[in-house]
Amino acid sequence: MRYRTRVTAPAVALLGTATVLATGAPALARPFSAGEKRGAARAGGEVPAPGPETLGDPVFPALGNDGYRVRAYDLDLAYDATTRLVAGTATLRVRTTENLSRLSLDALGLDISAVRVDNRAAAFELVGEKLRITPVRPLRECDEVTVCVTYSADPRRTLPHTAWVPTPDGFAICPQPDSAHTVFPCNDHPSDKADFTFRITVPSGVRGVANGLLTCVEDLPGDRTAYSYRSRSPIATELVQITVGDYLVRDRQGPHGLPLRDVVPTARAAALEPALALTPGQVGWLEDRLGVAFPFETYGLLPCNSDDPAAFDFTGLETQTLTLYKPNFLLQEEARIGSHMMHELVHSYFGNLVSPATWADLWLNEGHADFYGLLYRYERGWPDSLGLTTMEARMKDTYARGDQWRHDSGPVAAPNAVDLFDSQRYLGGVLTLYAFRELVGEDVFHAVERTFLERFRRRSASTADYIAVASEVSVQDQSGFLRDWLYGTTTPRMPGHPDWTVTPVTPAPATPHSLRGGHHHDNSATL
Repeated sequence: MRYRTRVTAPAVALLGTATVLATGAPALARPFSAGEKRGAARAGGEVPAPGPETLGDPVFPALGNDGYRVRAYDLDLAYDATTRLVAGTATLRVRTTENLSRLSLDALGLDISAVRVDNRAAAFELVGEKLRITPVRPLRECDEVTVCVTYSADPRRTLPHTAWVPTPDGFAICPQPDSAHTVFPCNDHPSDKADFTFRITVPSGVRGVANGLLTCVEDLPGDRTAYSYRSRSPIATELVQITVGDYLVRDRQGPHGLPLRDVVPTARAAALEPALALTPGQVGWLEDRLGVAFPFETYGLLPCNSDDPAAFDFTGLETQTLTLYKPNFLLQEEARIGSHMMHELVHSYFGNLVSPATWADLWLNEGHADFYGLLYRYERGWPDSLGLTTMEARMKDTYARGDQWRHDSGPVAAPNAVDLFDSQRYLGGVLTLYAFRELVGEDVFHAVERTFLERFRRRSASTADYIAVASEVSVQDQSGFLRDWLYGTTTPRMPGHPDWTVTPVTPAPATPHSLRGGHHHDNSATL
């Protein structure tokens, strides 16, 4: 058995200043001399330099780091119920893509006590939301490197943004879009997906759960238990889920023997069962609709053991294989929750299996999730929030709002950080997909959807990638049509509906459907 040693965080400033932790670490690597530079040039190699501290995301330009890609994360976390602190070790296996004298990770609100690169102590520095790491020796392009960071975190700490959702008996996490690095140091961008393993040590009597499948349960001294999990598919950092609490795990079977597991607060298990029992039928409906088998090893719901609006300001989040929910939402009747449950399930395909290449591509996630969630609703005759009962009626209403939304929130595929989760990425995305389906027909549309999912499975994809697949499968250049819908400042004409009109733009704030600054899942049309 492995036993962990709790790490006491050093007393150093964390935010807003650059802090070098020198204890037990070597001095920062000296600059290359002119002779060394000439020698490197003669050897045909580039002189190592600090890795870029950005991946150039158009919405979050400071997010992510370049010069390497992460192949795997191993997270070893221990929760102390008395202090409510988390002690962690994050071990990253990375592959360099250029010569590096220094690399960086995203990190915020973490008390870093040690960093090792290939098992050798490395100098490190916290600057803003970056953890800069200088190894003893520079790294060369295509090196396979192990980076190990030891740290502690307080889930209740006040930060500019955070993924932690504290609960009475532990915590859950909500990393989307840019807060996974408040839980563990990482390359926090959906374009750098990686394999994940987890080990969560908790007091006996509560349970630790994470993405993927349970691989081991260890009884440890001090009346503690360690739960280990492994994901069979790569995960984007924004889709990681780690939770601790008084939970029951309810197992059931989905289509084709798919193992389903729900992680349910013990005191609410009976009351939540009617909602949880809906999942097998929903998985079957979606597999039939998309023509693609469910892509992961398991699926289930996590009704987080908190309804505190201060800690949990949204309805649900599609963390991979384990969708996070506010429990009270799931206590409602099926007609009120079913389409939103479908919305989150669709993210297993659009958002999780195929992740956005940049945050400007969010409409691919949310537009598809709302599209199929609304189809599911209308097939069952459930009126939507406007009292409408058909997709055509909803799209006509949405079409009328199109120019106002473009005025208030920008084009569908050109968001900024403030309006990222506005209705444009949801219903605006649905309207684009609906227009494309009206143009090419049902059969071609579904062939495009299947091809896109299969071609980019387990990877990230951009809006340009979707347009390219649409053109290839339809055997016609769709770039002009789709770019007008996705990037135009005015709403194009709707194929097959020449009578549809757009309401003129007014200088008033956006319609009530455009919830500027709200969390994305409260903006879903399927609620």
